[in-house]
Amino acid sequence: MTLKTLMAFVAASSVLVACATPVAPEPAAPEWHLAIHGGAGVILRENLSPEQEAAYVAGLTEAMEAGAAVLRAGGSAVDAVQAAVLPMEDNPIFNAGYGAVFAANGTHELDASIMDGRDRNAGSVAGVMRVRNPIIAARAVMDKSEHVMFAGAGADAFAEMHGLEMVENAYFDTERRRNDLERLLESRVGTPIASRRTAADRFGTVGAVAIDSQGNLAAATTTGGMTAKAPGRVGDAPLVGAATYAENGVCAVSATGHGEYFIRVGVAKTICDRVKFTGETIGQAARVALGEVAALGGDGGVIVIDGQGHVDFVFNSAGMYRGEISASGATTAIFGNE
Repeated sequence: MTLKTLMAFVAASSVLVACATPVAPEPAAPEWHLAIHGGAGVILRENLSPEQEAAYVAGLTEAMEAGAAVLRAGGSAVDAVQAAVLPMEDNPIFNAGYGAVFAANGTHELDASIMDGRDRNAGSVAGVMRVRNPIIAARAVMDKSEHVMFAGAGADAFAEMHGLEMVENAYFDTERRRNDLERLLESRVGTPIASRRTAADRFGTVGAVAIDSQGNLAAATTTGGMTAKAPGRVGDAPLVGAATYAENGVCAVSATGHGEYFIRVGVAKTICDRVKFTGETIGQAARVALGEVAALGGDGGVIVIDGQGHVDFVFNSAGMYRGEISASGATTAIFGNE
């Protein structure tokens, strides 16, 4: 065999090897998936009438469908979580927006946060009293300011400056929440308000997490806080890392529960960090974080979605209003044994 023939043979063999080398398939596009919660606490079947249970299921379903409509159309996860929580802010059965609980002085102070997992951009508002939908204000902070968080009158002014719908504080009033406040203030007079609260007085936050068809994650959380809270009190809902967190490829979290404990543990960030740095599943990480909350004396729950679109609901309370929806279908649940 001449040198020229040998070189031709080697070249041809290289081509054959190259052609025979398997090409890794393109990774499949993730399927969109959205999960929501409407608060956790002592939620027992015997305490809900069939009509009340149906109202909660209807409210959860409306919220899921609003978020799913965005994702079905190819929209982003951050748009979807905002769309999902908006109906809950407008539904008085939930403690967010219209129907929010009263502070001890008879006013409403609302909190919300939103986070985009693509770049970990976030926005939040705390103690707003005049913006109709706090989650829209939180989104405006994220998209239209250099900051992450606005509070109090400054947050309301920012929302108004950017054309958001403003209302009188009394817009948020409902008879049910007024009765809750009066019952709490009139019970066991002379004892600290904190010792008079039932679990129902402490909970009611709503939230959503989602993954879109591009694999982007997002989370949103919004609340009216706890009944008869001290004016100016800020819970976990507007705090990025406590109730809300999202990072692409890792997870997105929205929490509900006794906010002071969720702040102290940094629940949402703790969960995502454990997934990212220890390789735990979202369920494992969430149980560890809520175990820390329980060890301090708190309770509540979280909804979590990972970078592959797997969803988990973890709570150490008796129940949590919750649901999930994807192209495969939708489910809702309320009680702990569902």
